[in-house]
Amino acid sequence: MVALAAHNFWSAAMGIALAAAFVRALARDRAKTIGNFWTDLVRIILYLLVPICIVYALFLVSQGMIQNFNPYTQVAHIDSSTGTTPYYIQQGPMASQVAIKMLGTNGGGYANANAAHPFENPTPLSNFFQMLSIFAIPSALTWYLGRTVKNQKHGWAVWAAMAIIFVGGALACWKAEVSGNPRLIQLGVNPLPGNMEGKEVRFGVFNSALFATVTTDASCGAVNCMHDSLTPLGGMIPLLNLHLGEIIFGGVGAGLYGMLVFIVIAIFLAGLMVGRTPEYLGKKIEAYDMKAASLSILILTFSILGFTAWAVISAWGQAGASNGGPHGFSEILYGYSSCVANNGSAFAGLTGNPTSGAFSGDWHYNFTLGLATLFGRFLMIIPVMALAGNLGAKKLIPPSAGSFPVANFTFVLLLVGTILIVAALNFFPALSLGPIIEHFLMRSPVAPLY
Repeated sequence: MVALAAHNFWSAAMGIALAAAFVRALARDRAKTIGNFWTDLVRIILYLLVPICIVYALFLVSQGMIQNFNPYTQVAHIDSSTGTTPYYIQQGPMASQVAIKMLGTNGGGYANANAAHPFENPTPLSNFFQMLSIFAIPSALTWYLGRTVKNQKHGWAVWAAMAIIFVGGALACWKAEVSGNPRLIQLGVNPLPGNMEGKEVRFGVFNSALFATVTTDASCGAVNCMHDSLTPLGGMIPLLNLHLGEIIFGGVGAGLYGMLVFIVIAIFLAGLMVGRTPEYLGKKIEAYDMKAASLSILILTFSILGFTAWAVISAWGQAGASNGGPHGFSEILYGYSSCVANNGSAFAGLTGNPTSGAFSGDWHYNFTLGLATLFGRFLMIIPVMALAGNLGAKKLIPPSAGSFPVANFTFVLLLVGTILIVAALNFFPALSLGPIIEHFLMRSPVAPLY
């Protein structure tokens, strides 16, 4: 418990510290340093994460979440005809773990069912606050950006770009789920509730789709429904969120520094279009900066698609998918996308640790998924910090008539467009082979799904 909780705090604090270093680089003039990592780490843990988690854990307890050090409670079967093996009811320090799981966008559930478990998500109010807490710190960091660079409107513009993509994704996922599955309707299932497969009936379609969108916009990975049971297009939205690098508010810190990388690319494109040297907040964007920004995007892309391609063409990779056809491909693609994006949610039909069959005990998925997580979390930090260090060492240039404004709606549209175009160019072929083909097969009255 102590080890897991400590890693939850360190991981969250590390992301915020890296974002703070990047923001300082933008604000400083010819700086030789962009801050002290250990100072940031200690202050973030002691002044932000621990106090807010204490308050949040107490709120969760008030909603009925357990928080104790008791052993599991053993109870007998209500119906003795079903067997004599007893049931075990979970006990333990759940509220404290869920608090940092959500606020630190870590996502690892105390119960295997995660936020669908009635102990881990007791009420509609706790469900709402769990979604809210995932975005709380990442959203606030856009205010920190504006305050530090002395341009609060720019912070709000970055927040608006994130919010536009978030709302669009949430509505698209909800629309796909509320439309239902025509294959199930043909079997006589009532279409009125929408696609309820894999969903907790306490929350229904909308809250499930919203939770799925929020948790993959950020690097949280907590779930209150089974993503593998989403409709093809409904499941594509969480998958696309992972492919964007989880910069839609994103993980604590990681979302902001990922978004700043896209901002650098967007400003560079704007400079090319108007024929001027690109500038961002008084810092000239030059060749080295673009190489570092592009490298961070390429690490994300090659890690996801490279590992997925290896698994798809290998016998061990195909054996891990519980479905064939495009959905089986989506399961594999989602697994590596989630690991590279440091998320942790899954199309859980993928068996990463087989215990039976020809590939029982096979190591490939454990090894490659672990490498994908390592690359996505730590390898990407190298070019991001190189970019931050190079920007911090530059001279601040006063704004001029040729400077591209970064606090208006034009900037917001340019940023949103850049994000979507980069994601489409990198991942649209893979999405076409998975959820998009599956959607058309699902709507076809004669084509087999698998």
